[in-house]
Amino acid sequence: MSRPKLVVILLLLLALLLPLVLPWLKTPIIFATCAGLAALGISILVRSGQVSFGHAIFACAAGYAVAFAAKRWTHLDSIALLAVGTLFGGLLGAVIGSFVVRYRGIFFGMLNLALSMVLYSILGKFFELTGGTDGIRIARPTFFGFVLERDMFESAILVTAVVLSLLLGMLVQRYLRSVAGQALAAIKTNETRLEYVGLSTYQVLLIGYVISAALCGLSGALFAITQGLVTPEMGYWVRSGEYVFVAILGGIGHPVGAFVGAAIFEFVKLFSAAFLTGAWQMVLGVVLITMVFLAPAGLSALLVKKRALNVEGDQS
Repeated sequence: MSRPKLVVILLLLLALLLPLVLPWLKTPIIFATCAGLAALGISILVRSGQVSFGHAIFACAAGYAVAFAAKRWTHLDSIALLAVGTLFGGLLGAVIGSFVVRYRGIFFGMLNLALSMVLYSILGKFFELTGGTDGIRIARPTFFGFVLERDMFESAILVTAVVLSLLLGMLVQRYLRSVAGQALAAIKTNETRLEYVGLSTYQVLLIGYVISAALCGLSGALFAITQGLVTPEMGYWVRSGEYVFVAILGGIGHPVGAFVGAAIFEFVKLFSAAFLTGAWQMVLGVVLITMVFLAPAGLSALLVKKRALNVEGDQS
């Protein structure tokens, strides 16, 4: 069995079994899964050589879409709300991506950042509609028609988040290995040659952008339902930076890297904030600097590289 598969199995066991021993870990694990889904979306764009510094806009917009939907249609189930958030994130990604993907490099990244800060400002100003900086509370929805207490509800959301992460990780891996995924990676290496063979780089990158936005939308929807509150802070530039941080930490060599990076990020932040209240950002910075020196391509690159070396050794 390959190392990436072993890491996936280990993450699944830890995510599902740890809360049985330490119930207070349910929420941090769900939040780590949310960050992993968003980082998975970021990693898709990184394969094309583009980095978005404003992808929290999709998580935030999806969170508010869930809040408005839950407020308007109180009978909506948790699964339906997750679908609403994911769909809204993907649709918003199609709208924004239709002009953002025309740009490259720093222009691509900063334009995404600017748009996310516009949304952040709008959500903070229109108090009567959005609740301003106080946000909007979300009543605990049903889960497959069942009304659950807080503890059981968190357990159900945890299992749902883990299962969705596994399925989406597999689907993203298949996408990246497909013609569309290979074309996306070719944008980074030789965009002109891609056009010469008859493929539209605009369409290829737009498809990747929409998938990335939908993953961030699901991340925001999960976060909103778990927290029971959405605020403009979900779309602040710091949150976008965290997604990029996680993507860099985990690497893009394999989809599991996004979730490994998210787990490390969430728990380093959790424990450093508990024991080093005024310096937890410094701890995260040290972790990132260390990773840049030890594994500049991210943790997943180590797994894939090791696997490649093993395959070469077997062939020889």
